[in-house]
Amino acid sequence: MLNRTLLLLCCCSGLIIFCSATDTITKTQFVSDSDFMDSNGSVFRLGFFSPDGSTDRYVGIWYNKADLKVLWVANREKPLTDSSGVLRLSEQGDLIVSNGVNEVLWSTNVSSSGSNSTRVQLLNTGNLVLQEMNGDVLWQSFDYPGDTFWSPMKLSYNPRTGEDKSITSWMSLANPSHGNFTAGIVPLNVPEVFVWKNGEPYWRSGPWNNKIFIGVPAMNSVYLDGFSVVTESDGSTYLSVSFADKSYFSPYQLTSAGELVQWTLDQRTWVTSWTSKESVCDIYAKCGSFAVCNANKTPICSCLRSYEPGNADEWNAGNWTGGCVRKRTSQLKCDRISNGSSNLASGEEDDGFLRLQMMKVPDHTEWWYYSEKNCSSQCLKNCSCIAYAFDSGIGCMTWSGDLIDVQEFSAGGTDLYLRVMHSELSKKRDYKAVIIVAAVLGSAAILIILLFISLIWLRRRGRKSGEVLLFNIGDETQTFSDNDIDQAKLQELPLFSFKQLATATGNFDAANKLGQGGFGPVYKGTLADGQQIAVKRLSRASGQGLVEFMNEVVVISKLQHRNLVRLLGCCIERNEKILVYEYMPNKSLDAYLFDPLKRECLQWRKRYEIIEGIGRGLLYLHRDSRLRIIHRDLKPSNILLDEELNPKISDFGMARIFESNQDQANTLRVVGTYGYMSPEYAMEGRFSEKSDVFSFGVLLLEIVSGRRNTSFYQDDSSLSLLGLTWNLWNEIRTEALIDPAISDSNAHPEILRCIHIGLLCVQELASERPSMSTILPMLNSEILDLPPPKQPAFVMIDSPAAAPRVSSIFSVNRVTVTDVHGR
Repeated sequence: MLNRTLLLLCCCSGLIIFCSATDTITKTQFVSDSDFMDSNGSVFRLGFFSPDGSTDRYVGIWYNKADLKVLWVANREKPLTDSSGVLRLSEQGDLIVSNGVNEVLWSTNVSSSGSNSTRVQLLNTGNLVLQEMNGDVLWQSFDYPGDTFWSPMKLSYNPRTGEDKSITSWMSLANPSHGNFTAGIVPLNVPEVFVWKNGEPYWRSGPWNNKIFIGVPAMNSVYLDGFSVVTESDGSTYLSVSFADKSYFSPYQLTSAGELVQWTLDQRTWVTSWTSKESVCDIYAKCGSFAVCNANKTPICSCLRSYEPGNADEWNAGNWTGGCVRKRTSQLKCDRISNGSSNLASGEEDDGFLRLQMMKVPDHTEWWYYSEKNCSSQCLKNCSCIAYAFDSGIGCMTWSGDLIDVQEFSAGGTDLYLRVMHSELSKKRDYKAVIIVAAVLGSAAILIILLFISLIWLRRRGRKSGEVLLFNIGDETQTFSDNDIDQAKLQELPLFSFKQLATATGNFDAANKLGQGGFGPVYKGTLADGQQIAVKRLSRASGQGLVEFMNEVVVISKLQHRNLVRLLGCCIERNEKILVYEYMPNKSLDAYLFDPLKRECLQWRKRYEIIEGIGRGLLYLHRDSRLRIIHRDLKPSNILLDEELNPKISDFGMARIFESNQDQANTLRVVGTYGYMSPEYAMEGRFSEKSDVFSFGVLLLEIVSGRRNTSFYQDDSSLSLLGLTWNLWNEIRTEALIDPAISDSNAHPEILRCIHIGLLCVQELASERPSMSTILPMLNSEILDLPPPKQPAFVMIDSPAAAPRVSSIFSVNRVTVTDVHGR
């Protein structure tokens, strides 16, 4: 009552002006519960809010161009219980939050000469600044981060002064008070990012190599680009992130569950782009000391070579935190010499290093300015050095204590060299030799048997028509003929040497990496004559392999069309298998279509040209080329864009060749990407031209809407994009599907026609889908009357396991599936 009376008197006397849609507060202004502050340009907003599941009121800052997601909270520890709260300047010049009885719940607590000399401004960066009238900054919210970190904010730590700028999680989704988790930069010998749970390490990034944190393989992706770590002369180390496009906004949040999450925008909806906890192995020291965690193995924990569980009973029961200890039979030679042991064999060789690939290096790194060669020799000389690693961006890293928080990745990571007895190295070599010999002999026997059976079968079969996936021995539907094998000849295709491609890509430098597919990484390169190329290198860890590699070489080398990517050559040298393509400067369609900023470049005329170009490319594959090709993996990431954003279909590793009189085929090896596979293919292994038509329909609807089909929307009862389109069609509201980034309202009739065609393409029965030879005239309005669509396939998507989240959209994996057995 007192506060309301005070406000009424102030308003009547003209001392206070209610603040609404301004970026500044002075002595005569305040923000009440129903008011707000907008930064200049309305990028960020400050106001009162209640978290989901709570009626308490807080003052927070959020990004104003998206659904509500609070980035910073003032009164985290002292909420308001009603709507009487006010944000204002105190008589001392501090910014305060007070309640209805004028009790101060939060304050900046800085000294000033009085409120007449201060003001508060919400900047377009999201930084709330208290400053003198002359511009001197007294306090800023960026120095007191909440649970979220974004550009141009800095996380920092100064070991000399103890000054720490880190982020702290909320207690829960309904409670913004300080939670159990904190994240920040640690200026160790080599800087790392840590997440702590109640002060104990919970997750770490691995060392910084001036480009990425080497314990986060996903940082090779463009989506985790832009980080910078700098150590100042005063000893402070800070972490920042920036983007070439300053208007791009992608914050990092520390959730109440202890996960670092990167958020991006799908229109106005927040979606998860990356999370620090991709598996249980990301939890710090999950397997204890001298053990390695691999989420793809069962059990996930195993002792390093020469080590055994410290407590076998606990280990076998799945409690791995006790870790491993060195075996008594595997004591290092240098230790035995140091201890004066007589247990030395005559002529025993020195200890050596066992190479462990694709590893997250252990915690507690010691750093040395050595070359890679000297790193190994110096570690070998030092008996206390039990492991080393070398990274060109860091230098020499060694470890002399417990090896803890070691993880084995399926891709990326670093080579870790573990010190072992020389006899342990010999065992491994002998074991490998046995494996290699057995594998070679076994493979040779199997190939001879298969060849014998195939020759008999082919003689009986003659030259009957059949569907062909070249070199695919593992598929029961596979057939071969002399004609097929002739197609595998590579004489007509230019061959590059590995040295040429290594030079062109800067020795496959991560800075030249364009992306990562199921096949392996793709790098940008420049040949000696200045020609730019895209280099696709087969990854040993890939689920795809020689079959898909040879298939792509053979298929694409026979195809010539303006809407198909051009293969320039290949490299088959030693164990390397590399494809060389023309370079596409604008990368893939998904990089534009689902980016909140780049999508503005795709106005309707350009989107229509992309749709038509993809359609023409498919028609060529199905009907007009020398070979009849079914692509089987059509999706936005496999549509590349040239300098004029013209589409080119790429990635023919999963393609199938049909002979002239064949309509469909069956397979036990279902490959492709969920969300784009037709129902008869995904469920039964049957595919035909109409399978590609289904994928084209999904792609068409994604281009029109700017939404992914492989996402579901809670507000729409877990509908897929196909289900959402069908609902809007039935409600005669299909205009609601159109991407808001498309500004040409005159194009709506043509867009609605494309939506109609898209629905026809995704019909559940293949027989009810039009062929590409019919779809193109439909797009060009040469066929005016379109049949009404029926309910499409896959209108619903099963939601992931329920977990509290802020966003209303969840994404499913969009990686190509390379081996799923159909019924």
